[in-house]
Amino acid sequence: MESYQIAKAVAKIMSDKKAQDIVILNVSEQTVVCSYFVIGSGKSTTQVRALCDNVEELMKKNYDLAPVRTEGLREGRWGVIDYGDVVVHVFNEESRLFYYLERLWDSGKNVERYEE
Repeated sequence: MESYQIAKAVAKIMSDKKAQDIVILNVSEQTVVCSYFVIGSGKSTTQVRALCDNVEELMKKNYDLAPVRTEGLREGRWGVIDYGDVVVHVFNEESRLFYYLERLWDSGKNVERYEE
């Protein structure tokens, strides 16, 4: 599976679970760490945890992809799921506004808003 396809699959899974403001950022020209960030928000810490759990579960079930590592999933403020070339960030609304990753990585043409 290509990196962009993984990013789109993650965005769809998040959308199906009612994540808000989902964006796919192509950061391949800005870092060697990964090619894409997928960023989404949950309304509560419970929803952030549910979104992270659902992404992990369905990516494994549907695509046989397990994350390389995960961070912060239990706290529910900001969860990171690392699939190697695609890194997923799920925030609660307050943390998303504080870190504002889109602003840090936006080059003017690399942001795709996911809408179904």
